[in-house]
Amino acid sequence: MTSTIEPEVGKSRRRKEDERLITGRTRWTDNLTLPGMLHLAVLRSPFAHAKIVSIDVAEAKSAPGVVAVFTGKDLDPEGAIGMPCAWPITPDMKSPRRPILASDTVNFAGEGVAVVVARTSAEAHDALEMIDVDYDELPVVLGLENALAEGAPLVHEDLGTNQNAVWVFDSADAGTGSSVEDAISNSEVVLKRRFRQQRLVPAFMEPRACVVDPTGNQLVMWSATQVPHILKTMTAATLGLPEHKVRVIAPDVGGGFGGKIAVLPEEMMSTLIAQRLGKPVKWTESRSETMVAAHHGRDQIQDLTITANRDGTVTGLKVELLADMGAYLGLVGPGVPILGAFMFNAIYKFPAYHFACTNVFTNTTLTDAYRGAGRPEATFGIERMMDELAVELGMDPMEIREKNWIKHEEFPFTTVAGLTYDSGDYEAATAKAKELFDYDGLRREQRERRESGDPVQLGIGISTFTEMCGLAPSRVLGSLDYAAGGWEHAEIRVLPTGKIEVITGASAHGQGHETAWSQIVADKLGVPFEDIEVIHGDTQSSHKGMDTYGSRSLVVGGIAVVKAADKVLAKAKPIAAHLMECSEDDLEFSAGKFSVKGTDSSTSIQDIAWAVFSAHNLPDGVEPSLDSADTFDPENFSFPHGTHLCAAEVDTETGRVRLRSYVCVDDVGVAVNPLIVEGQVHGGLAQGIAQALFEEAVHDEGGTLTTGTFADYLLPSAADLPSFTTDRTETPSTTNPLGAKGVGEAGTIASTPAVVNAVVDAVRHFGVNDIEMPLTPMRVWHAIQHGSAAAGGLGSEAGGGLGSIDATGGAQ
Repeated sequence: MTSTIEPEVGKSRRRKEDERLITGRTRWTDNLTLPGMLHLAVLRSPFAHAKIVSIDVAEAKSAPGVVAVFTGKDLDPEGAIGMPCAWPITPDMKSPRRPILASDTVNFAGEGVAVVVARTSAEAHDALEMIDVDYDELPVVLGLENALAEGAPLVHEDLGTNQNAVWVFDSADAGTGSSVEDAISNSEVVLKRRFRQQRLVPAFMEPRACVVDPTGNQLVMWSATQVPHILKTMTAATLGLPEHKVRVIAPDVGGGFGGKIAVLPEEMMSTLIAQRLGKPVKWTESRSETMVAAHHGRDQIQDLTITANRDGTVTGLKVELLADMGAYLGLVGPGVPILGAFMFNAIYKFPAYHFACTNVFTNTTLTDAYRGAGRPEATFGIERMMDELAVELGMDPMEIREKNWIKHEEFPFTTVAGLTYDSGDYEAATAKAKELFDYDGLRREQRERRESGDPVQLGIGISTFTEMCGLAPSRVLGSLDYAAGGWEHAEIRVLPTGKIEVITGASAHGQGHETAWSQIVADKLGVPFEDIEVIHGDTQSSHKGMDTYGSRSLVVGGIAVVKAADKVLAKAKPIAAHLMECSEDDLEFSAGKFSVKGTDSSTSIQDIAWAVFSAHNLPDGVEPSLDSADTFDPENFSFPHGTHLCAAEVDTETGRVRLRSYVCVDDVGVAVNPLIVEGQVHGGLAQGIAQALFEEAVHDEGGTLTTGTFADYLLPSAADLPSFTTDRTETPSTTNPLGAKGVGEAGTIASTPAVVNAVVDAVRHFGVNDIEMPLTPMRVWHAIQHGSAAAGGLGSEAGGGLGSIDATGGAQ
């Protein structure tokens, strides 16, 4: 029998979640008020590096409304509690203890040193000013190369070095390719460049917050987190609590972007204080605290060498990274650059590849995952290098890419980094993008503007990218020494009336899981979209999960939902056969009904649900339940790809950049909900373009963050961005039954190099081959006046240094 019901998968449905979110009928962590709840405020160090001589809290303790004041020694007198790091990338990685509150030494400006507990938030914050801390300042080390220099001040004296770890991948050693040193010796072209990935702040809408209630049978924590299941396990392990007595709830969360993937000192602090006082407590950070104390992202120096023959065929790629960890190690921070190790080769057929990353401690806020986590950095590096190689060889930058990328007929393709890309069609995505963009027409206009000496020059930027997402096959994570797996769990409950509850371990913070999961289950079980409820974010109702990051929700969590639905049907089939007095082999399922082949006899999933509930007439030995669960561990990553094209106009008299048009054609496999896909792409583009043109976290020579407010840390508004032209091609993934690939980070990964390539392309005839991000008007103007060597950037092999242009000097 054929179904006449329109499939849900592929339909652009508005999100179920949005009604409550945009009307305010929802609950954020800071909205929670519990009986007897107390409020916390954290005193943070103004110094980046200092000994704590003394902390006098006597006056604060007597302030109005104050219940208690705690220092680090009060909460952890033995100094035994340290925040977890789940990714020891090498056996000899140095992992200093990160305390809940600093007791002896502060290692970055913003580190907590004391906490006030009061009856109101205002009273707690007022009392902070009454705490007197005597600091003895220590030398500060900032900058990756400075930190590794001989005689540099040490962030952690007991380690004897600022080097955290060195991680190396070599294709010759791994058996995935030949020697890169041979390629350097034997190739006709050897091109070296140095690029800077500036430090960024994940500027989520909702600051971090938690509420801890110790008064029931379980300790309950509400947190604005991306990772409630990981937070539960890590809270138990860090504080020595029985895990079954800990419950974590992530209510609606106002953005994360990787910035809420951490296990926070403040969460552990709140738990200890709630237990100590026997009362619920709430901690909500201010926006200013977010800027200095929430983890930062990126912050790398990339030294890249690409080798090729004169005909444009690439022969090798060498990557040497320095990555800033900040003062401590984040939950997955050491591994973030390592994720990029597998993506520098991108869509290209490099026969030789070498990657080495040195992680470094500095007296700054720690870095950790930020949207894309290692893959944007890698994509930026290789896409900038492909442009530079094209210029060196006198080729069109699109031509050099087309010559070296994996052709559609070559999939599946095992790369020089050892990953097997299952499917893709870079030719199709590029052809569609060029047509939408009018690539040839814009190239003609560019030539005309140059010939006429137009003060506003036009540049065209290209980014043809892929990424590995769907983190991650557990065995791969194990081979990289990550502490946990990459599986995901889902359950489906079939209620007596045929309504459905879907329980997912992939805890959403804005991605639209409730809508997409409902669409998947509606198609699988043939029940109406409206009859499905998706439950997530509570470790008691969703007891098992690995949470949300790394574009894993659909291609790992969604597949667990698919497989759980398959199990529901497998349970329902013998019951349907029994009810219709036929053989299971005679049944087919479509549009929510089991039918006897060749007849009009059928029974719906709703009828079966009631029969199971009543249990009056079931086959012998069949349990009265259709409820099913699945834990899915992916066999491979998913590899979305796309072509992003940017046209940028640069005013050579002022350095101002205007994005005239932006076209992207992404291939995310089968799209469950194209409207959600488009929203994810738009959001990602905004963040990637922001890195290229606007955002940078800057410290002064004493380690104070000088971009600590949105007056100084520049975020783009809608008025600063163009209207995006987006489209899709579709090559289904072959490694999951939906054929889906990730989309959550695609826009961020691809857009930054497209924009920078466009701006550099516009002013290259002035002798510019790089401008350090963000490309502020001041930096662009300075580059035009003096060429790359003085562009505030790292430029070519001979460029050296980090430049001296003030990052805020070009704020528009």
